[in-house]
Amino acid sequence: MTQFSQAILQWYENYGRKTLPWQQHKTAYKVWLSEIMLQQTQVTTVIPYFHRFLERFPTVNDLANAHQDEVLHLWTGLGYYARARNLHKAAKMVQQQYQGEFPLDIEQMNALPGIGRSTAAAILSSVYKQPHAILDGNVKRTLARCFAIEGWPGQKIVENQLWQIAEQHTPALDVDKYNQAMMDMGAIVCTRSKPKCDLCPVANMCQAKAQLRQTDFPGKKPKKVKPIKETWFVMLHYQGKVWLEQRPQSGIWGGLFCFPQHDTAEVEHQLDLRSITEPMINSKQVLTAFRHTFSHYHLDITPILINLTREPSLVMEDKQGLWYNLPQQNNAPVQEIGLAAPVKQLLHLLSFECNTAIF
Repeated sequence: MTQFSQAILQWYENYGRKTLPWQQHKTAYKVWLSEIMLQQTQVTTVIPYFHRFLERFPTVNDLANAHQDEVLHLWTGLGYYARARNLHKAAKMVQQQYQGEFPLDIEQMNALPGIGRSTAAAILSSVYKQPHAILDGNVKRTLARCFAIEGWPGQKIVENQLWQIAEQHTPALDVDKYNQAMMDMGAIVCTRSKPKCDLCPVANMCQAKAQLRQTDFPGKKPKKVKPIKETWFVMLHYQGKVWLEQRPQSGIWGGLFCFPQHDTAEVEHQLDLRSITEPMINSKQVLTAFRHTFSHYHLDITPILINLTREPSLVMEDKQGLWYNLPQQNNAPVQEIGLAAPVKQLLHLLSFECNTAIF
């Protein structure tokens, strides 16, 4: 065991997090679920989602047997929806290929959808104490600072350096505690903008601190100007219900329900596709545009609210759709489907306007 790992483990015994929900009565299923949810998401955000998922899907088989719409519905608001789709796919693979038990081999674990090298290692080390190194964002930051590794970790050459250091210092014993400690270090002490060096157990080894360059590590991702795209939402409304359609499994908002979209303000084509004629339209209103930002681009969304005089038949061969009850309308239950974040935002707006009798 290296001096670095000894110091990290000693710190963990005194200050590490030991009461997180997925740390109690550990199972591979719980740890896997938490690891997927924690990707690019804060612990405080994840905890209520984790509890809701575990209540609805107590086992991996329960998750595998669920409909994707229900999984996406519970995931709504957590973002990065590919994680939820992969979660569901992986559960089915565990059920079908491994009889409902997660594989103990790291290569087989790594092969499950949505599970990379570090996530596979985190599950196997946490639950089964297998001596695998991890390298999530928190660990990258701690190692990059302590060992002054120049460059952006997204570059393969930098990532490989960090993996080498991670493996060098990961102990064979107490690996579950050590890996949790490394995640805790980045979350609590070696934070992104204001590292708490006076609380750090490896401050005397930290090369970044010695150089007074803590915030220079890890290196920043090269900046690119995000392109701006536009779309128009066609919001068909009739008596407290709006028409939503399920998006393709691939691409943005894959598998989620969304308003029909058009790439220009001339949305008549979308109405024609759904056999909506002028006599069926009571009013048409362009609502305030807003911006939704993805990791690679900005999407400017302009909603167009179309109030209908009667409910049209909107059966389309290539799309699955439904009339969605606005919250608190018609005393009807809200359907459990996955919703894109901007759609959820607009549904609450429409519900409010319905209640104030604007329609």
